[in-house]
Amino acid sequence: MSTATTELRRFLTITGRRFESGQSAPEMFSPAVDKAWHDLLGTPAYEALCLESAGQPIRHVVNNGHGPIAWVTAYEEAYGPLPEIWFTDADGNVDQTAVARYRESGTVVAEWDCGPAGGDVAPDQPVTARR
Repeated sequence: MSTATTELRRFLTITGRRFESGQSAPEMFSPAVDKAWHDLLGTPAYEALCLESAGQPIRHVVNNGHGPIAWVTAYEEAYGPLPEIWFTDADGNVDQTAVARYRESGTVVAEWDCGPAGGDVAPDQPVTARR
């Protein structure tokens, strides 16, 4: 299993926990992890991963935003510090400035253009497909 897929599994686990406790969807800010997500979308392996990690089907939807990433503390409590893959673009380039900022401050401020949704998808949040 690749690092990006391992991190996707962790992200889906956090997603399931947030949904279970009534919290908002976590922000998908890593292009590298999102690429792994797109590679699995619509496959039986993805359906199994969702049920195993999140305990429910998780959809991938358009969700644009910018700001503090709300789930970093939950990640750190479960898995330790975020690895560099979270600061890596889809081509494998690491944003060293963002990594350094995270390591110094313990917070992540980023942009995102998609995220998870459980249950039915609202009409204004189209489900995205495999790339």
